[in-house]
Amino acid sequence: MGAAGGRDGFYVGLGLALASSVFIGSSFILKKKGLLRLCRRGRARAGQGGHAYLKEWLWWAGLLCMGVGETANFAAYAFAPAMLVTPLGALSVLVSAVLSSTFLNEQLNVHGKIGCILSMLGSTVMVIHAPQEEEVNSLESMAEKLKDPGFIAFAVCVLVSSLLLIFVAGPRYGQSNVLVYVLVCSAIGSLSVSCVKGLGIALKELFSGKPVLKKPLGWVLLVCLVVCITIQINYLNKALDIFNTSLVTPIYYVLFTTAVMMCSAILFKEWQHMVLENIVGTISGFLTIVAGIFLLHAFRDVPFTLDLLPLFL
Repeated sequence: MGAAGGRDGFYVGLGLALASSVFIGSSFILKKKGLLRLCRRGRARAGQGGHAYLKEWLWWAGLLCMGVGETANFAAYAFAPAMLVTPLGALSVLVSAVLSSTFLNEQLNVHGKIGCILSMLGSTVMVIHAPQEEEVNSLESMAEKLKDPGFIAFAVCVLVSSLLLIFVAGPRYGQSNVLVYVLVCSAIGSLSVSCVKGLGIALKELFSGKPVLKKPLGWVLLVCLVVCITIQINYLNKALDIFNTSLVTPIYYVLFTTAVMMCSAILFKEWQHMVLENIVGTISGFLTIVAGIFLLHAFRDVPFTLDLLPLFL
């Protein structure tokens, strides 16, 4: 099932993906607490273009936590298919929701708890029915895939739509609509996954003694990854500063997963050799996650606890 071949690669990728979800979910909380401290001090908010968070140690702790999580995620993509690693990002939603309830006093009611459970079940179903990637064993084969007209068209659409969101929709609706900044993070994030896969291949070739450093593709992928991550961090900060963490995190997961599924299907042709059972299972698992995430944030302000359940019944 794993891209690295064999069950060892599968378990390594699975463990790294789980660790990544824990660190990334925790990073949202640390960043939010740092932004809230700045707000109480009267500093310029990130959502209004301020960068005072760069002097806040809690924000840097969150960034470090996210860096560790992204590094683990990077390694997971090198060992396992994207459709195995990406669904496990739902666990970061669970971690973030639980920690938000504990440390940020953001309500997690019965609907939210059921949503967390559904997200975990949906992720499990998606992992079981995850499609297989085509074999990509070298930078040469990766380069051929990047030249595919379908992927080029997808990348152009992502870049154009992101520019429109940043320069047109952002100034008008960024302060009132959570989708604006989250869509930017998700769309650009789908391209960063492609860069991560390519760099994972480059590192494997480097450790095997091949002259990877002399090939321009590896450096191009590295630069693109840095640019993509920078954009994601900037607009994720804006979204977290303006909107509730329990709202931003699940929506970001849904949109990011959808974008990665589309990108992986186009670039690696993951769905091409899937049987109908796995197609239905993958779609069902993803819809289960969407339903869980909807419950997690749609009723976040409803004061519904287990103690009130007998009254509703």
